[in-house]
Amino acid sequence: MDMEGRRHLAVTQQQAWDALNDPEVLKACIPGCDRVEATGENQYAVGVAVRIGPVAAKFNGRITLSNVQAPNSYTITFDGQGGPAGFGKGTADVSLSPPEEGAGCELAYKVNAQVGGKIAQVGQRLVDGVAKSMAEDFFKRFDDEMQRRHPVAFVADSKLVRDEPTVPRGGVPWWAWAAGVVVVAVIVMLVRR
Repeated sequence: MDMEGRRHLAVTQQQAWDALNDPEVLKACIPGCDRVEATGENQYAVGVAVRIGPVAAKFNGRITLSNVQAPNSYTITFDGQGGPAGFGKGTADVSLSPPEEGAGCELAYKVNAQVGGKIAQVGQRLVDGVAKSMAEDFFKRFDDEMQRRHPVAFVADSKLVRDEPTVPRGGVPWWAWAAGVVVVAVIVMLVRR
């Protein structure tokens, strides 16, 4: 599976970088997540419970960051195991840059992932729907957390884009987006196989 996207964030690159290196922020924002623990330099253990149609499973995984160019970009390598339900693995390239106009920053990501196991037998539409719902939930939670932490960034950003409804808005830092994309990609891959 390949996914890519771009999103405007209300917070600065440094604010995004800092927040997304906080395991507690990620744990609170990833739907079904009960664990995000640093296990070493640029390494994390993640636990996520997922229900897709009749299949419910608890996935345990590892995320490793490489090619780290703080606060501009990095590569995420991930793998997750859901026992008999399946597995997922892949990479995500994430970059953060100043916006073409206004304040905040731009997040861009490209994910490539593979899955296998029983959960992959669930229908494609159901899997896509759950992945989309989880991603939206993650971004809403992260927007709320960033707005709580950096309210001034959101006030300034909302004034700049009031007349631009087609531009996705939000204060999700790039690291959180990346982690959310990785978790959603792993789950989607596990379900698709």
